[in-house]
Amino acid sequence: MVKLKEITADNYDDCLKLEVSDGQKNFVASNMYSLAQAWVFYNTAYPFAIYAGDEMVGFIMMGYYKPKGVYNIWRFMIDKRFQNKGYGKAALLLAVKYIREKYNASELYLSFEPENLTAEKLYNSIGFARTGEVEDGEIVMCLKM
Repeated sequence: MVKLKEITADNYDDCLKLEVSDGQKNFVASNMYSLAQAWVFYNTAYPFAIYAGDEMVGFIMMGYYKPKGVYNIWRFMIDKRFQNKGYGKAALLLAVKYIREKYNASELYLSFEPENLTAEKLYNSIGFARTGEVEDGEIVMCLKM
C-alpha cells in the first residue's frame, strides 16, 4: 500500500539517499535541494516521502505558487530501485487527493523536461494535459479536478 508521510527528523536521511537512474538525473532536482527549498518556502511547500508499506520509495513536493495563485507538484521522483512498480502513479493520485481535499483546489499544475516522455505518459494517465505553456524550458501540464 502506497502512502505519503511528512518528512521528519526520523526519515529525512532516508529521503536524501533516494536516487533516480543516471539517465534521469537531468530531469529532477536533488532531494537535498528540494528539502532546502521547502525549508525556505515553508508556508507554501508541502514535501512528503512516498512509502510502499514501511519502505521509502520516493519523494514528492507539492506547493502553492503565489505569483500565479496555483497549486503545483514541484518535485516528484521514485528511487531507481522501485520504478515500474506502480508506486509513481499511486503517489500522484494521493498528491491530487491531498491538494483537492486540503486546499479545495480545482486545478493542479506540474512541468517536465521535454525529453522525459515516460513522465508525460504517466501524467497523461491520470488526466494531466499540456497547457501549451513552456516555463524555464519545461512543458507545463494541468489537471482539472
